[in-house]
Amino acid sequence: MSPVAPPPKAEIETLLEARNLRKLYPVTTGAFLQSSHRAVAVEDVSFSIERGETLGIVGESGCGKTTLARMLLRLIEPDAGELHFEGADLLKLGGESLRVKRRQMQMIFQDPFASLNPRMRVGSIVAEPLEIHEPALSAAEKRERAAAMLKRVGLNEDAMKRYPHEFSGGQRQRIGIARALILRPKLVIADEPVSALDVSVGAQVLLLLQELQREFGLTYIFISHSLPVVAQVATRVAVMRRGRFVETGDVDLVLKRPAEEYTKELLAAVPELPR
Repeated sequence: MSPVAPPPKAEIETLLEARNLRKLYPVTTGAFLQSSHRAVAVEDVSFSIERGETLGIVGESGCGKTTLARMLLRLIEPDAGELHFEGADLLKLGGESLRVKRRQMQMIFQDPFASLNPRMRVGSIVAEPLEIHEPALSAAEKRERAAAMLKRVGLNEDAMKRYPHEFSGGQRQRIGIARALILRPKLVIADEPVSALDVSVGAQVLLLLQELQREFGLTYIFISHSLPVVAQVATRVAVMRRGRFVETGDVDLVLKRPAEEYTKELLAAVPELPR
Protein backbone atom coordinates (compact mmCIF):
# COMPACT_ATOMS: atom_id res chain seq x y z
CA MET A 1 0.00 0.00 0.00
CA SER A 2 1.30 3.44 -0.86
CA PRO A 3 0.21 6.72 0.70
CA VAL A 4 -2.42 8.71 -1.15
CA ALA A 5 -0.73 11.44 -3.17
CA PRO A 6 -1.41 14.98 -1.95
CA PRO A 7 -3.54 17.19 -4.22
CA PRO A 8 -1.81 19.22 -6.96
CA LYS A 9 -0.32 22.48 -5.74
CA ALA A 10 -2.87 24.58 -7.58
CA GLU A 11 -5.73 22.83 -5.75
CA ILE A 12 -4.29 22.93 -2.24
CA GLU A 13 -6.70 24.46 0.26
CA THR A 14 -6.48 24.54 4.04
CA LEU A 15 -9.36 22.55 5.52
CA LEU A 16 -8.50 22.63 9.23
CA GLU A 17 -6.13 24.85 11.19
CA ALA A 18 -5.31 24.60 14.89
CA ARG A 19 -3.31 27.24 16.75
CA ASN A 20 -1.78 26.90 20.20
CA LEU A 21 -4.31 24.36 21.48
CA ARG A 22 -4.05 23.57 25.18
CA LYS A 23 -5.87 21.21 27.53
CA LEU A 24 -5.22 20.67 31.24
CA TYR A 25 -6.83 18.17 33.59
CA PRO A 26 -7.07 18.38 37.38
CA VAL A 27 -5.03 15.82 39.28
CA THR A 28 -6.99 13.64 41.70
CA THR A 29 -5.22 12.97 45.00
CA GLY A 30 -7.84 10.75 46.61
CA ALA A 31 -11.27 9.25 46.15
CA PHE A 32 -13.02 12.63 46.45
CA LEU A 33 -10.19 15.15 46.46
CA GLN A 34 -8.59 17.13 43.68
CA SER A 35 -5.35 18.99 44.12
CA SER A 36 -4.70 22.47 42.73
CA HIS A 37 -2.17 20.92 40.36
CA ARG A 38 -3.29 20.42 36.75
CA ALA A 39 -1.67 17.93 34.41
CA VAL A 40 -0.95 18.90 30.82
CA ALA A 41 -2.72 16.73 28.21
CA VAL A 42 -2.11 18.98 25.20
CA GLU A 43 0.22 21.99 25.18
CA ASP A 44 0.72 24.61 22.46
CA VAL A 45 -0.21 22.38 19.51
CA SER A 46 -0.44 24.14 16.14
CA PHE A 47 -0.86 22.61 12.68
CA SER A 48 -2.91 22.81 9.51
CA ILE A 49 -4.16 20.12 7.16
CA GLU A 50 -4.88 20.59 3.50
CA ARG A 51 -7.89 19.20 1.69
CA GLY A 52 -7.24 15.64 0.46
CA GLU A 53 -4.13 14.84 2.48
CA THR A 54 -3.49 12.50 5.41
CA LEU A 55 -1.79 13.85 8.51
CA GLY A 56 -0.46 11.09 10.76
CA ILE A 57 -0.11 11.90 14.46
CA VAL A 58 2.16 9.38 16.14
CA GLY A 59 3.33 8.96 19.72
CA GLU A 60 3.32 6.69 22.72
CA SER A 61 0.16 5.91 24.69
CA GLY A 62 -0.79 8.77 26.99
CA CYS A 63 0.97 11.48 24.99
CA GLY A 64 -2.27 13.40 24.31
CA LYS A 65 -3.24 12.12 20.85
CA THR A 66 -6.83 11.17 21.69
CA THR A 67 -7.40 14.32 23.75
CA LEU A 68 -6.28 16.36 20.76
CA ALA A 69 -8.60 14.42 18.43
CA ARG A 70 -11.59 15.06 20.67
CA MET A 71 -10.76 18.76 20.88
CA LEU A 72 -10.65 19.02 17.10
CA LEU A 73 -14.25 17.78 16.97
CA ARG A 74 -15.24 19.83 20.04
CA LEU A 75 -16.19 16.69 21.92
CA ILE A 76 -14.15 18.32 24.67
CA GLU A 77 -13.37 22.03 24.90
CA PRO A 78 -9.79 23.35 24.80
CA ASP A 79 -8.59 25.58 27.62
CA ALA A 80 -6.83 27.84 25.13
CA GLY A 81 -6.11 28.16 21.43
CA GLU A 82 -7.91 28.60 18.14
CA LEU A 83 -9.57 26.14 15.78
CA HIS A 84 -10.73 26.93 12.26
CA PHE A 85 -12.54 24.62 9.82
CA GLU A 86 -13.08 25.85 6.27
CA GLY A 87 -12.28 29.32 7.55
CA ALA A 88 -14.96 29.27 10.28
CA ASP A 89 -13.96 29.73 13.93
CA LEU A 90 -15.21 26.47 15.42
CA LEU A 91 -14.78 27.61 19.00
CA LYS A 92 -17.24 30.47 18.45
CA LEU A 93 -19.93 28.38 16.79
CA GLY A 94 -22.93 26.97 18.61
CA GLY A 95 -26.35 25.52 17.94
CA GLU A 96 -27.28 24.98 14.31
CA SER A 97 -24.07 26.54 12.98
CA LEU A 98 -21.95 24.06 14.92
CA ARG A 99 -24.19 21.15 13.92
CA VAL A 100 -23.76 22.00 10.24
CA LYS A 101 -19.97 22.01 10.56
CA ARG A 102 -19.88 18.87 12.69
CA ARG A 103 -21.55 16.79 10.01
CA GLN A 104 -18.47 17.47 7.86
CA MET A 105 -16.15 16.12 10.58
CA GLN A 106 -16.49 12.49 11.67
CA MET A 107 -14.49 10.08 13.81
CA ILE A 108 -13.53 6.41 13.55
CA PHE A 109 -12.83 5.02 17.01
CA GLN A 110 -10.16 2.66 18.31
CA ASP A 111 -12.43 0.00 19.77
CA PRO A 112 -14.91 -1.13 17.09
CA PHE A 113 -17.08 -2.91 19.66
CA ALA A 114 -17.28 -0.29 22.39
CA SER A 115 -18.16 2.40 19.84
CA LEU A 116 -21.24 0.51 18.59
CA ASN A 117 -24.47 0.34 20.59
CA PRO A 118 -24.94 -3.38 21.32
CA ARG A 119 -28.73 -3.00 21.54
CA MET A 120 -29.11 -1.49 18.08
CA ARG A 121 -29.20 -3.35 14.78
CA VAL A 122 -26.40 -2.48 12.40
CA GLY A 123 -28.73 -0.81 9.91
CA SER A 124 -29.93 1.59 12.62
CA ILE A 125 -26.36 2.24 13.82
CA VAL A 126 -25.16 3.24 10.35
CA ALA A 127 -28.29 5.30 9.63
CA GLU A 128 -28.28 7.09 13.01
CA PRO A 129 -26.33 10.16 11.74
CA LEU A 130 -29.00 10.60 9.07
CA GLU A 131 -31.66 10.71 11.79
CA ILE A 132 -29.82 13.63 13.35
CA HIS A 133 -28.60 15.56 10.32
CA GLU A 134 -31.10 14.66 7.56
CA PRO A 135 -34.41 14.11 9.37
CA ALA A 136 -36.41 14.90 6.22
CA LEU A 137 -35.31 11.64 4.60
CA SER A 138 -37.91 8.87 4.62
CA ALA A 139 -37.24 5.65 6.51
CA ALA A 140 -36.83 3.84 3.18
CA GLU A 141 -34.26 6.40 1.98
CA LYS A 142 -32.27 6.05 5.20
CA ARG A 143 -32.28 2.25 4.89
CA GLU A 144 -31.19 2.50 1.27
CA ARG A 145 -28.31 4.86 2.10
CA ALA A 146 -27.19 2.66 5.00
CA ALA A 147 -27.30 -0.51 2.90
CA ALA A 148 -25.30 1.16 0.11
CA MET A 149 -22.60 2.34 2.51
CA LEU A 150 -22.37 -1.07 4.19
CA LYS A 151 -21.96 -2.65 0.76
CA ARG A 152 -19.20 -0.19 -0.05
CA VAL A 153 -17.21 -1.21 3.04
CA GLY A 154 -17.61 -4.91 2.23
CA LEU A 155 -20.74 -6.00 4.11
CA ASN A 156 -23.92 -7.28 2.47
CA GLU A 157 -27.47 -6.14 3.11
CA ASP A 158 -28.05 -9.00 5.56
CA ALA A 159 -25.81 -7.12 8.00
CA MET A 160 -28.53 -4.50 8.41
CA LYS A 161 -30.66 -6.83 10.56
CA ARG A 162 -27.90 -8.16 12.79
CA TYR A 163 -26.30 -6.89 16.01
CA PRO A 164 -22.66 -5.84 16.56
CA HIS A 165 -21.76 -8.91 18.63
CA GLU A 166 -22.49 -11.12 15.63
CA PHE A 167 -19.52 -9.68 13.70
CA SER A 168 -15.76 -10.07 13.89
CA GLY A 169 -13.51 -7.21 15.00
CA GLY A 170 -12.62 -6.28 11.44
CA GLN A 171 -16.26 -6.34 10.37
CA ARG A 172 -17.23 -4.16 13.33
CA GLN A 173 -14.61 -1.62 12.32
CA ARG A 174 -16.09 -1.62 8.81
CA ILE A 175 -19.47 -0.86 10.39
CA GLY A 176 -17.87 2.05 12.26
CA ILE A 177 -16.36 3.31 9.01
CA ALA A 178 -19.73 3.09 7.27
CA ARG A 179 -21.35 5.09 10.07
CA ALA A 180 -18.61 7.75 9.87
CA LEU A 181 -18.98 8.13 6.10
CA ILE A 182 -22.77 8.00 5.76
CA LEU A 183 -22.93 11.81 5.81
CA ARG A 184 -20.10 12.11 3.26
CA PRO A 185 -17.87 14.21 5.57
CA LYS A 186 -14.88 16.21 4.40
CA LEU A 187 -12.63 15.36 7.37
CA VAL A 188 -12.31 11.99 9.10
CA ILE A 189 -10.30 11.58 12.30
CA ALA A 190 -9.24 7.95 12.71
CA ASP A 191 -8.12 7.28 16.29
CA GLU A 192 -6.01 4.09 16.31
CA PRO A 193 -8.47 2.40 13.91
CA VAL A 194 -6.47 -0.82 13.48
CA SER A 195 -4.69 -1.19 16.83
CA ALA A 196 -7.33 -3.62 18.16
CA LEU A 197 -7.22 -5.80 15.03
CA ASP A 198 -4.99 -8.63 13.86
CA VAL A 199 -2.22 -7.51 11.52
CA SER A 200 -3.76 -9.04 8.39
CA VAL A 201 -7.24 -7.70 9.19
CA GLY A 202 -5.78 -4.30 10.02
CA ALA A 203 -3.98 -4.22 6.66
CA GLN A 204 -7.30 -4.84 4.88
CA VAL A 205 -8.94 -1.99 6.81
CA LEU A 206 -6.06 0.36 5.95
CA LEU A 207 -6.44 -0.51 2.27
CA LEU A 208 -10.19 0.15 2.50
CA LEU A 209 -9.59 3.55 4.11
CA GLN A 210 -7.20 4.51 1.32
CA GLU A 211 -9.70 3.43 -1.34
CA LEU A 212 -12.47 5.44 0.34
CA GLN A 213 -10.20 8.48 0.54
CA ARG A 214 -9.65 8.43 -3.19
CA GLU A 215 -13.31 7.70 -3.96
CA PHE A 216 -14.87 10.33 -1.69
CA GLY A 217 -12.09 12.93 -1.64
CA LEU A 218 -11.60 12.56 2.10
CA THR A 219 -9.08 14.31 4.31
CA TYR A 220 -7.71 12.16 7.14
CA ILE A 221 -6.13 12.81 10.49
CA PHE A 222 -4.74 9.40 11.33
CA ILE A 223 -3.73 8.82 14.95
CA SER A 224 -1.52 5.89 15.83
CA HIS A 225 1.27 4.68 18.09
CA SER A 226 2.54 2.57 15.18
CA LEU A 227 5.12 4.09 12.89
CA PRO A 228 4.69 1.35 10.23
CA VAL A 229 0.98 2.15 10.02
CA VAL A 230 1.64 5.88 9.70
CA ALA A 231 4.31 5.23 7.07
CA GLN A 232 1.75 3.40 4.93
CA VAL A 233 -1.08 5.93 5.01
CA ALA A 234 0.23 9.42 5.81
CA THR A 235 1.45 12.18 3.54
CA ARG A 236 2.69 14.21 6.51
CA VAL A 237 3.43 13.21 10.08
CA ALA A 238 3.52 14.92 13.46
CA VAL A 239 5.40 13.25 16.30
CA MET A 240 3.78 13.92 19.68
CA ARG A 241 5.37 13.65 23.11
CA ARG A 242 3.95 14.73 26.46
CA GLY A 243 1.23 16.82 24.87
CA ARG A 244 3.43 18.61 22.34
CA PHE A 245 4.38 18.18 18.71
CA VAL A 246 8.15 17.71 18.74
CA GLU A 247 8.62 17.17 15.00
CA THR A 248 6.46 17.59 11.90
CA GLY A 249 7.03 17.25 8.18
CA ASP A 250 6.61 15.08 5.09
CA VAL A 251 6.35 11.45 6.13
CA ASP A 252 9.39 10.31 4.13
CA LEU A 253 11.59 13.04 5.56
CA VAL A 254 10.57 12.60 9.20
CA LEU A 255 10.66 8.80 9.22
CA LYS A 256 13.84 8.39 7.16
CA ARG A 257 15.82 11.43 8.34
CA PRO A 258 14.41 12.42 11.74
CA ALA A 259 15.75 15.54 13.39
CA GLU A 260 14.57 14.93 16.97
CA GLU A 261 16.06 12.39 19.34
CA TYR A 262 12.61 11.20 20.44
CA THR A 263 11.65 10.40 16.84
CA LYS A 264 14.91 8.47 16.45
CA GLU A 265 14.08 6.45 19.57
CA LEU A 266 10.63 5.57 18.20
CA LEU A 267 12.18 4.50 14.90
CA ALA A 268 14.84 2.41 16.64
CA ALA A 269 12.08 0.37 18.29
CA VAL A 270 10.64 -0.62 14.90
CA PRO A 271 12.39 -3.53 13.11
CA GLU A 272 11.81 -2.15 9.61
CA LEU A 273 9.47 0.40 8.11
CA PRO A 274 7.54 -0.56 4.95
CA ARG A 275 9.07 0.73 1.73
